[in-house]
Amino acid sequence: MEPVAPGRAKSIRRRQQSATEIRSSLRELRIQLSLLNYRVGSELELRDVDLHCFDIIEAYGPLSPTARARRAGLHPATMTGILDRLERGGWIVRERDPSDRRAVLVRAHRERYAELMRKYAGMSRSMNKLLAGYSDGELEVIADFMRRTVDAGRNATEELARD
Repeated sequence: MEPVAPGRAKSIRRRQQSATEIRSSLRELRIQLSLLNYRVGSELELRDVDLHCFDIIEAYGPLSPTARARRAGLHPATMTGILDRLERGGWIVRERDPSDRRAVLVRAHRERYAELMRKYAGMSRSMNKLLAGYSDGELEVIADFMRRTVDAGRNATEELARD
């Protein structure tokens, strides 16, 4: 194997350090978001999984409970229990699908979602300040990285589901 030039070796080390820092920061971000979600869920009397499912319902609109379970990576029976809790708490409503009267669609109550978002207002303000410090080009790179990171997470989740 040929020796690596000193400048190239330094560049490789810097890249490895940056990659390690990014992975470490993503892990810390996951932890901090989990703690924030736990705090918000506790204040609203929502379990972590209920909060997660409610957010999915709001993000993806009315879907059948089975489609929702697939999206959340949960067993349909587990999703039914979560939906029951969310419905009792006034977070969601179940409605007959107008195109198929046998099917049931689930949608979020907008007022409750607004209540949830108020709990995240501090984080939202912090993110707005943070993002304001980046150029348009830098924001495009960050957005691309985030999209690719989400895709990597989705692929890893799907891989585990197949095992």
